[in-house]
Amino acid sequence: MATPNIIKWGFIGCGEATERRALPAFAELENSEVVAVMSRTPARARAFAERHGIERWYSDAQNLVTDPDVDAVYIATPPSTHSTYAVMALMAGKAVYVEKPLAINYDECLRINRVAAAQQRACFVAYYRRYLPYFQRVKELIESGTIGRVLTAQIRFAAPPREMDSSKTDLPWRLQPDIAGGGYFYDLAPHQIDIMQQLFGPIVEATGFPANRGGLYKAEDTVAATMRFHNGMPASGTWCFVAHESAREDRILVIGDKGQLSFSVFTYAPIHIQNEQGEEHVVVENPQNVQYPLLRNIVDHLQGRDVCTCDSVSATSTNWVIDRILGKL
Repeated sequence: MATPNIIKWGFIGCGEATERRALPAFAELENSEVVAVMSRTPARARAFAERHGIERWYSDAQNLVTDPDVDAVYIATPPSTHSTYAVMALMAGKAVYVEKPLAINYDECLRINRVAAAQQRACFVAYYRRYLPYFQRVKELIESGTIGRVLTAQIRFAAPPREMDSSKTDLPWRLQPDIAGGGYFYDLAPHQIDIMQQLFGPIVEATGFPANRGGLYKAEDTVAATMRFHNGMPASGTWCFVAHESAREDRILVIGDKGQLSFSVFTYAPIHIQNEQGEEHVVVENPQNVQYPLLRNIVDHLQGRDVCTCDSVSATSTNWVIDRILGKL
């Protein structure tokens, strides 16, 4: 059997999240190698490359995407630059893997999709939770009828403000809508919405009521939403990022006609089942590097051995839902 070609990656963005979470997952991949990295701050790019033995570093994204040794580009920058860098890489003939959300708004997602289709290049999005054993087990439990026919679902999320959320001089970029698309809702809710659509199909109606209840920053800090799936199932969600510690919650509740099931999205708490057989807590272990299963599928796709469906087209509907809830559409 012939040895598959090595997929050579270039990174745009080399912040702490890339170094601590993404790079270890890339390092586990067979037939894959990181050969270049880019940051607008030359010293940061050079230091990152030297720490990890990466061959080349750049301070200009155009130089990275046109590097003939780069086959695919990982974009790990704030959402405001996702579309620019994705289009740049696609136009250069590279495959793309971009952090979620796909872009800063729905219209920018459509732009990426048009360019990917025109260039006939793959664009993948980091909704890696789809591939984790924890969420695959949730899907199996629901589809096997553990709680009967699903009637409705509720997203419930609450967390206290973080230390820097009230900073007047160094506000986190995730709270700056021109960079992030919104507040923490735009950063965290996409994972929840994506999982909901993996479980129940596309959301075809969504409306929301964003508010600023804490007054720590200008972006929304509290959101309530209602949604309807293509099969007619209604769902709802509430998010609060300025809650008291005692109100902290990370839960999706699925109600069926023979019981209910709840699970978390960020903490991977045991899946809680209540039905006619009683009560059960199901513990599911995930891999240490949570992006690895998706990345492995992407590499297999690029080598022609599999098909990865976690692409920009499938990710665009999540941006549509988020923008509908925030009143942007």
